[in-house]
Amino acid sequence: MDKPLNIGKYTVLDELGRGATSVVYRGIDPFSGREVAIKLFNPAGFSSDEQRRKFEKLFVTESTMVGKLNHPHVVNILDASVEGEHHYIVMELVKGKALDEHADPDHLLPIPQVMQIIFKCCTALDFASRQGIIHRDIKPANIMLLEGGEIKITDFGAALQLDMEKTQLAGVGSPAYMSPEQVREELLTHQTDIYSLGVVLYRLLTGRLPYEAENAYTLIHKIMNDAPQDVRALRQEISSELARIVHKAMEKNLTARYRNWADFAADLAACVSPSRVSEKVVTDSEKFNALKALAFFEGFSEVELWEVLRVSEWRKLSSGIALMKEGDIGNSFFILADGEVRVTKLQKLLSTLKKGDCFGEMAYIEQSRSARSATITSSTEVMLIKIKADALMQASDNLQLKFNRRFLRILVRRLASANTELASLVA
Repeated sequence: MDKPLNIGKYTVLDELGRGATSVVYRGIDPFSGREVAIKLFNPAGFSSDEQRRKFEKLFVTESTMVGKLNHPHVVNILDASVEGEHHYIVMELVKGKALDEHADPDHLLPIPQVMQIIFKCCTALDFASRQGIIHRDIKPANIMLLEGGEIKITDFGAALQLDMEKTQLAGVGSPAYMSPEQVREELLTHQTDIYSLGVVLYRLLTGRLPYEAENAYTLIHKIMNDAPQDVRALRQEISSELARIVHKAMEKNLTARYRNWADFAADLAACVSPSRVSEKVVTDSEKFNALKALAFFEGFSEVELWEVLRVSEWRKLSSGIALMKEGDIGNSFFILADGEVRVTKLQKLLSTLKKGDCFGEMAYIEQSRSARSATITSSTEVMLIKIKADALMQASDNLQLKFNRRFLRILVRRLASANTELASLVA
């Protein structure tokens, strides 16, 4: 198949890859100017009418995802169309490689990085399940590791949509990663994806699948009846707590398996994030859970919280450190994720700020580099979130709106407090 000049409204630049039934091109959306990935399906690649009918149903499934899965850890499907015999799907263009490159013993990723990857997959698949979508084909080849270390889940063509009976096909997915209930073609819930992600975790930690066999029949029998080998026997540095998480995600009994994504993610975060404040590196899972727990971010969606992580810098600092000095010029504001700080002016104590409070926000409100009006000093060990005003001004409109509303409430509260204090002084 020669490279087309255009696919629909999209200008084709070059070929990214091809398989038996499709070719993926890099293209440009002429309206937005953004680069996109275009998957063009080849009807000649289907060996039978049954295979073609199955593809058409899967294409309908994936095309209905347009605009539904707007999450930072899911490859966003932007468009889908049929022109004559040609079916194509347009997706955001991501630069990275599939995780199957790190699924053998010689190319394993560090354990902490694997746990962060799986944590992010949990939040993405939780988001999908709340939209009524079950992926059904979670495996390393369908998880992209981007150049900056982020991840994106891709290929929702086999997904089950709970509100669309006609797209619920049996016999889809990759056998080695299928849950026992998926193998038995039973009614599926989000717990089948939890099982599959557990298998992915097992594979990325050890370079081995929990079940291996010479044929599909033996593999299915093992999935339904055998217990997997303990991951610690394959990689000694895996902790007993992490091993417990891996095997709980792969429990055959649904009541013993993780019942929801939140519990799976919480256990990973607790295992990954040390409680020692002396640890200077803050993991993404620790950041995300900290944001969810702060009153400042009440009402922010999970997608918006991930955007906050993207535009922010995090540090853990000891007590007695000047975080901001009176008279200094700055264009950043700060939020206390943990700990307490003292606010002083002319060496006099004005107030104490605690977990969830912010300071320096006038740099964003005035949208200019301004002199700091007070000195902020850590009175305990603190976890500090720093956001540059410029970075927030380049964020999404929704995120800016949420911050603007939050700052307005803070200013109103501070004005009311100042009026009360002034009235008491006059009295």
